[in-house]
Amino acid sequence: MAITTAEPPETDRILDTPFDTALGDRYLVYALSTITARSLPDLRDGLKPVHRRILWGMRLLKLDPAAGYKKCARVVGDVMGKYHPHGDQSIYDALVRLSQDFALRYPLVDGQGNFGNIDGDNAAAMRYTEARLTAAATELMDGLDEASVEFRATYNGEEEEPEVFPGMFPNLLANGSSGIAVGMATSIPPHNVAEVLGAALALLANPDLPEAAMLEHVHGPDFPTGGICVEPAASIAEAYATGRGSFRLRARWRVEDQGHGTWRIVIEEIPYQVVKGKLIEALAELVNEKKLPILGDIDDESDSAIRIIIEPKSRNVDPAVLMESLFKLTDLEVRISLNMNVLDHGRPGVLSLKAVLGKWLVHQREVLLARSRFRLGKIEARLEILGGFLKAYLNLDEVIRIIREADDAKLELIAAFDLTPVQAEAILNMRLRSLRRLEEIEITRENKALTMEAKALTELIGSPVQQTTRLTTDLGAMLKRYGKDTTLGRRRTTVETAPNVKLIAYEDMIDKEPLTIIASQKGWVRAMKGHIDLASGDAIKFKEGDGAAFAFHAHTTDKIMVAVSDGRFYTLTPDKLPGGRGFGEPLRLMIDLGEGTDIVALAVWKADARLLVAASDGRGFIVEAADILAETRKGRQVLNPKDGAKLSIVRAIPAGDDMIAVIGDNRKLLVFGVDELPTMGRGQGVTLQRYKDGGLADARSFIMAEGLSWAMGGAGTRTRTESDLSFWKSARGTAGRLPPTGFPRDNKFG
Repeated sequence: MAITTAEPPETDRILDTPFDTALGDRYLVYALSTITARSLPDLRDGLKPVHRRILWGMRLLKLDPAAGYKKCARVVGDVMGKYHPHGDQSIYDALVRLSQDFALRYPLVDGQGNFGNIDGDNAAAMRYTEARLTAAATELMDGLDEASVEFRATYNGEEEEPEVFPGMFPNLLANGSSGIAVGMATSIPPHNVAEVLGAALALLANPDLPEAAMLEHVHGPDFPTGGICVEPAASIAEAYATGRGSFRLRARWRVEDQGHGTWRIVIEEIPYQVVKGKLIEALAELVNEKKLPILGDIDDESDSAIRIIIEPKSRNVDPAVLMESLFKLTDLEVRISLNMNVLDHGRPGVLSLKAVLGKWLVHQREVLLARSRFRLGKIEARLEILGGFLKAYLNLDEVIRIIREADDAKLELIAAFDLTPVQAEAILNMRLRSLRRLEEIEITRENKALTMEAKALTELIGSPVQQTTRLTTDLGAMLKRYGKDTTLGRRRTTVETAPNVKLIAYEDMIDKEPLTIIASQKGWVRAMKGHIDLASGDAIKFKEGDGAAFAFHAHTTDKIMVAVSDGRFYTLTPDKLPGGRGFGEPLRLMIDLGEGTDIVALAVWKADARLLVAASDGRGFIVEAADILAETRKGRQVLNPKDGAKLSIVRAIPAGDDMIAVIGDNRKLLVFGVDELPTMGRGQGVTLQRYKDGGLADARSFIMAEGLSWAMGGAGTRTRTESDLSFWKSARGTAGRLPPTGFPRDNKFG
């Protein structure tokens, strides 16, 4: 009878572990994988695993610079199947970036076909494009066949891949890197290889070189798209000393004379990683929406080279002022961050420029030693064989006799001439033509040369001074290939001091002209030219079922304040409002109004004004004009009404007013001092008046000595003034008393 072993029940395989511990352990594994195997570059070759695997796969396909191109689909297929088991599109995107001369300072892939452009267009599908390696890539991988670095098994154990590339090309700083891991990120801009190698040579000659001395060689980033770096020298020095900082990068421009006193600006280089298509859209928006009055027009005349034309509004505009304004408003100036967070033998860390180069030189010394030992081993093996050949030539007749007559020629040769098995096997494998006298001379010469080379390598391996000399020679040779006098090595980004140009205020760019601002009850706004008579309603027309809500005089240089019931304040510029023809445009097209909100106030913003803002539940405060000015369409939250309440009062407090009058829906009047209200930038405010039923009806400020006045109502403009207000004067937050006889029934001060 067969004995079967029962599977343990499911409950026995369940681990009783706290949920937070289990979650933390698993997330930590994921975080470490993201940091070390995806997002951060290795300090030694400046590559992430996907880039390293792409280049390794292309090398095995023999896609050298002198070889023909192969379809990118073939490369992606090999890399995905053998080394990088992830999506083919992610691999192809990485390959495309390695070939883009506007993304990499020194491309590592030579692409043929459509690999995208600076306008933001995507590359063609991988079945259409072809690729091969560049000279920089081969230099980065130089030494892989000489046991210079460790190899590891691929994900399925069928192949091997290098853990890091050994080459002397300083790819980390030359091409830079960027990536976002878990809890950390890296951002390294491209640099000039000649400058990096110059700094490395200086550090090799003097390991105690101070951080500041590095800047004598590395002047700043060198971007593939050129541009002008206007970061101050002190800021650049601090960034490289700490490994963290940023660089201000501007477009390169010049003034082109058009004759007859006219001119235009030509932009010839745009900042790194700025998509030209989106930049043109942003510039066109400035023109269409009149956000920069001194800007006339823009035109894109670019082909393979950047050529963006900027037309001024008039010939009297200062070109420097126009460009400084564009730098402020668009991506013609950007900030490129520096965060040298890299993997140093698998451990992430932020390093200074000196530390990065120092550790890279340590890697190059290790590679030099590994390659020297590998070469020495090859020489020793060859010398062993050559030694056997020389013994054979000295005893040629006896060797021939043993080979012809002995049953086991190999053993006889070993015994007769004190040979090693390797030497005996090599003699037995010699061809007859090798027995000529000339061959003996060549072997003797080769043996002498290899012996001398072996001696030199042995001395090199044991002498740090000789290693330094060898590295200096090799780095110097590469420096010549990438020197600043070469096409590829010429510095593209210049480091300059930003000009001291005073920007013109927006209001000063606009001609001051009178306007009349009209807003309807349904939220349609327009700006009519001139100061029209507001008392005459015949000049202002509205849509059927609509009517006037706000009407006031302004100028094109003013700012318009808009307050809505949810407590947000917005700012409009009159010159951008629709003209007086027609009925205007809905205010919701100009600002981001919340659903169900109503306009509470619309008036000219005055810089020195103080405003009383209050909600319908009777809470409010005083706010300064500067605290309600909004820079974006989203506005600025000033009053935070409680649930069920809304902003209902926005009134200016004239200079000299010392009292606040408040009346509620319950027809109770309260008067208290202005100094009892706090001045705030944002909040719910304090209680102005206490109510059992209803809420706030109206509020205003006044001068106690002049009394409180209100409109009598009717067709006239008569007012009534109550001079003795001691009966209604009380502390803020009390209920108040019934108003004087004759106060309007609508509970409004008018």
